[in-house]
Amino acid sequence: MWHNHLVDPEALPLTIRKPSGRPGTGVDELLSKLQRYSLATISCGAALAIAWPIDAPASCFLLAVTVSSLFGGLGPGLLSVGLSALAFNHFFLRRTFPPADEPAVFLRFVVFLVATLLITGLMEIKKRAEQSRNRAKEALRQSQSDLARVSRITTMGELTASLAHEVNQPIAAALTDANTCLRWLNRERPDMEEARGAASRMVKDATRAAEIISRIRLLFNKSAPQRESVDINEIIREMVALMRDEIARNSISVQTELAEDIPLIMGDRVQLQQVLMNLMINGIDAMKDVDGMRRLAIKSQRAEKEQLTVSVSDTGVGLPPQQSDQIFNAFFTTKPHGTGMGLRISRSIAESHGGRLWAASNSSRGASFHLALPIKVEAHE
Repeated sequence: MWHNHLVDPEALPLTIRKPSGRPGTGVDELLSKLQRYSLATISCGAALAIAWPIDAPASCFLLAVTVSSLFGGLGPGLLSVGLSALAFNHFFLRRTFPPADEPAVFLRFVVFLVATLLITGLMEIKKRAEQSRNRAKEALRQSQSDLARVSRITTMGELTASLAHEVNQPIAAALTDANTCLRWLNRERPDMEEARGAASRMVKDATRAAEIISRIRLLFNKSAPQRESVDINEIIREMVALMRDEIARNSISVQTELAEDIPLIMGDRVQLQQVLMNLMINGIDAMKDVDGMRRLAIKSQRAEKEQLTVSVSDTGVGLPPQQSDQIFNAFFTTKPHGTGMGLRISRSIAESHGGRLWAASNSSRGASFHLALPIKVEAHE
């Protein structure tokens, strides 16, 4: 089965608290109400003063009701309706030349009263709709804040899983080399040359673990990645040598086909080593339970558009059916103890170098992973 090998929390969300019962809170609310109801009274008084000389009570009092409802709310709006009705009835209904019939006067008043109540109701509906919209906006803002926090926590979890697995690989390799070194030294005739080679590999493994931790620290410090000229074929040879014990233990044959005309590329050596190691480990794991030939083929060559490609193929169980691209998703794994971060991070590393990483099923058996890297283009930050 294919296994995805590798793998800022902010402060807690602020709690908005309403002001506790301060001594001035009740007084402030009372003053606010007085201001709003005073606005209704003043509006009706101003409407009466303007309407009397020009005999236009309906338009003036409707304007007073509109202003009171818009700036004061429902209560002041209803107060304005009442005051306007009283003024309209007392000062204007019988001020007609010639005097109007009683039914016409009554109808005139009813129409005015309905109009003022309608305006008050519409203003209250408008106010409540605005309040509802503001609450929805606040809820959306809070939801976005919560999602951002969850995203930061998830990112930290991914980084933690990545760090644990990345550091574990060179440490495990160093432990294997240490045991190998001890076996060579404990023979009746110690093989110093082999022991020296195992000890040398231990030093390289420990150095690589320290470099991985250094790269993680650079992520938090937002420092520039350590780009340098690297030979991709040399990295492949180093990874094959590093994995030779694991390869031998699982009875796997390794076939390398490295093109000689591949130029140096700009990249982070440790990150590219990690990508190659993950692809090789995935291939080895895919062949552990397979009967028959177990072959890991690694090939490098120049490609079109000023790129080079590295392919890692195996004769294992192949890719999960209909999930050839999902294997690059975070936490996707086919093994019960997998972290599901290896291929996700490997693809991220490839993209940060201006390249890409993809997988395909082999025509016969197994799967192939292809890493494309630019030759001339600088890696993307």
